Amino acid sequence: MGRGKIEIKRIENSNSRQVTFSKRRTGLLKKAQELAILCDAEVAVIIFSNTGKLFEFSSSGMKRTLSRYNKCTDSSESASVEYKAECFLQKEDSKMVEILKDEVAKLETNQLRLLGKDLAGLGLKELQLLEQQINEALSSVKEKKEELLMKQLEQSRIQEQKAMLENETLRRQVEELRCLFPITEHVIPNYLQYHHLERNNSFVDNGVKCPSLARSCSNDRGDSDTTLHLGLPTDVHHKRKSPEKKTFSNDS
Repeated sequence: MGRGKIEIKRIENSNSRQVTFSKRRTGLLKKAQELAILCDAEVAVIIFSNTGKLFEFSSSGMKRTLSRYNKCTDSSESASVEYKAECFLQKEDSKMVEILKDEVAKLETNQLRLLGKDLAGLGLKELQLLEQQINEALSSVKEKKEELLMKQLEQSRIQEQKAMLENETLRRQVEELRCLFPITEHVIPNYLQYHHLERNNSFVDNGVKCPSLARSCSNDRGDSDTTLHLGLPTDVHHKRKSPEKKTFSNDS
């Protein structure tokens, strides 16, 4: 005859309860030991009786098993917390992305409207508001442009003043140098005059005794110089001289 099933509830009789506790405690610890040996598992069992007595079993030492248990529970809790935080951040990021997309779309629409495009769905008030915004932006742009121009003009004035001061300083230095080293004024003769005087002096220095020859040479040179100044060809000068030579030969 097999054993019948008993109802799982608290045993009211204290003697029966104590006997059942002893039997089942021994069986539980035996099963834990068998489980550790057969399956190479780390098993720990802690039992407190209703009177407060402690009964325990550990296959690898109770402290070692408890520290391992604490590490596992801490890591699992932290992993769960991190997972929850990651899920929350993903939700927040998705919401932020949607908000940013909406803002970008609004900004693009406003930019097109400021450029005079995509005005089909606007009413009179919206168009007036858009016109006011454009006028305000234009006035601010003009003010900024005038400000930049004034700055450039001021910089140009400052540079001009610096250049004037530098010029004045250089002029004073030149005047001081002139006072220290006065310039002697002398007339530099022209090339033709210098060359003509040099030819005359050469005749005198070479001991030419015929003054008429020197005068004729000087006259010839003067005529040639006159011919050069007037731009006449040299053959005209020779044609003019040839009759004079003939008359001189006849007179002789």
